[in-house]
Amino acid sequence: MIKKGFSLLELLVVIGIIAILLAIAAVSYSTIQKKSRDARRQADLKSIQQAAEQYYAACGFTYPNFGSGTSEILCTDPTRMILPTEKLPLDPKTGTAYGCNGTCNPDGFTLCATPELGSEICVTNQQ
Repeated sequence: MIKKGFSLLELLVVIGIIAILLAIAAVSYSTIQKKSRDARRQADLKSIQQAAEQYYAACGFTYPNFGSGTSEILCTDPTRMILPTEKLPLDPKTGTAYGCNGTCNPDGFTLCATPELGSEICVTNQQ
């Protein structure tokens, strides 16, 4: 009489292979999330740059003052809301506003974000 089934060694090998595959999948998933957040950061900075350029064209050829972080972009003369606070892009991981890096004044700006992968992402004035 022959008993059919798996030996303990065979089960341990299968469990080990499954564990390795799960570890690889977890690392891949984490990397994909980081790349996605970095792409979002790049798109957010681009939209802030476009809003600042609209402000420049509509508000007497000066840029908004971003200070320590971006806030609503509102032209007061003539009164024109370009980027309201509720539509202001925030960092996808921290939820904070993108800050000014270097020069941010009525003559120009440089906004940067620190990505999770790769080098720093920056946009600057186009005029």
